[in-house]
Amino acid sequence: MTICATEGAAAPTRPHHATLTIAADGSYAARLARHDDAAGSWFPERWTLGGPEPYAVPLQGTQPEEPDSALLPLADGRVLIARRVADRFAVSLLYPAGPGTGELLLGAVEAPELTLLPPAPDGTRGYALAPAADRTTLWLLHGGAGGPERVAEIPGRCSGGAWLDRAGRLLALDREWAGRTKAVTVDLARGGETGPLLQITEDSNDRLLLADPDSGLLLVRSDAPGQDRIGWGVLGSHLPVRFPECLYPAGATVTPFAMQPRQMLAPESCAVAFRVDGAHGTWLGVWRPSVRQLRQFPAPRGWLTGAGLWTAGGELLLPHTTAAEPCGVARLRMALPPVTPEPAARRERTAEPERRPVGPLRAVVPERAVRAAAPARPARTVEPPQAAWTVEPARAAVPVAAAPARRPWQLVGPLLPVRQPPAGVRTWTRVGVPAGAPAAVRVALPAEVPPRADTEAATGAEGDAGAGPVGGPDAAPNAAPNAAPYAAPEVVHGGGIVPDRAEIDNRSTSSAQPPGAEPEPRRSAEHPPLCRPVPLQQAPLAAR
Repeated sequence: MTICATEGAAAPTRPHHATLTIAADGSYAARLARHDDAAGSWFPERWTLGGPEPYAVPLQGTQPEEPDSALLPLADGRVLIARRVADRFAVSLLYPAGPGTGELLLGAVEAPELTLLPPAPDGTRGYALAPAADRTTLWLLHGGAGGPERVAEIPGRCSGGAWLDRAGRLLALDREWAGRTKAVTVDLARGGETGPLLQITEDSNDRLLLADPDSGLLLVRSDAPGQDRIGWGVLGSHLPVRFPECLYPAGATVTPFAMQPRQMLAPESCAVAFRVDGAHGTWLGVWRPSVRQLRQFPAPRGWLTGAGLWTAGGELLLPHTTAAEPCGVARLRMALPPVTPEPAARRERTAEPERRPVGPLRAVVPERAVRAAAPARPARTVEPPQAAWTVEPARAAVPVAAAPARRPWQLVGPLLPVRQPPAGVRTWTRVGVPAGAPAAVRVALPAEVPPRADTEAATGAEGDAGAGPVGGPDAAPNAAPNAAPYAAPEVVHGGGIVPDRAEIDNRSTSSAQPPGAEPEPRRSAEHPPLCRPVPLQQAPLAAR
């Protein structure tokens, strides 16, 4: 942020004359320079700072300027000038026009005093204050519909001026009212509505020196600590204003003139440049709230005292002029030291209201009777977590018995192709399946094995595998029911490999075995034996 650098800024009650005023965007600057002639007349001079090298262009007219003429550079390269003419101020725009200077008259303002405000943030508007005894008129000199316009009338005598936002809506002024000076805000979007900005105590004089719209850092001058001192605060913060000891050096006066921009929401990292005036001359000071110390540097030769501009990258530009370099800019780039805690003896003091003694304390009388509080119930004993949660000791694991080894599948005799048995050899087949069905497996008994006597009588007995009554073409219809059955092999449909009968539950997980079919009831009058063949379409389904 830039501000009009002035001579004698240490005394805020004296009128100021700017040595060099920098535009809002830092592209141009303007000042009143003096001719080298014997009269030492004054003329306007515009500086171009936005190019690779700074250069100056004189804007002198047909007659010399008065030393109290005020200049305000605009972002488009033109310079606004306010000249005193009798009891009014003539406002014009100056610009280079070939070898000469062009001038555009904007109008006049009738006022005994006119003070230009710092450039508006947009760089195209120019405002001025016309203070009187009991009120101050705010004027828009350039940027309106046409000519100077009256914006608002503010009660009290106003001075100073700082912009609080980038839109150029909120303007801060120092207003003298009822014997006290307080900083107030002026809302231009609401017709100049005013409101309080800074009031440390009711009886203190609180002025605003600089304000940065990006970080919200405010530099103030107040006599609340007991004497006129510089402090800092944050716009919109509830924290009190602090007055660092380092900004009150012995035998010197410090005046801020530039703030580092673009420090979004980081007011303590915002660097501030100071002009330091002492018995041995004028030099430069740099400070930021987080460092809490004022670093001092020698000023460049020919420095236009109190003029400068901070860049967003932390570079300080100091315009200067010498006989060898009439238009020059010194660049100062410094690495600020890290934040270190300040000793307790030199901590910054905060302005507080004066402590006054209070009267005797009076007893507080209740408005209504207070009920007695019920006695509190005894608290329950809470079991500690160690006792409430006990962990049982680990028990020995019980060994798991190994599963018995599975017996392999066994073949029930050799598999032979189905053929007609020779004469005299009996065949066994499942009851209910035709003799020619391909699903039945017939097992031929070898001829050399003599038939057992009990086999002849066991023709109608049931098998042990759950199969129904068996019989062949030569089976005796009247076999003894109690005769021992012949252990015939089980017939499996669809293959000749069957599980061993001795291990029905072999714990196999490959496929489930179908349960055996329900045995047919013994021969009786109610259940006659099935001795005739049944067609395949009418045969009962076998269990799978």
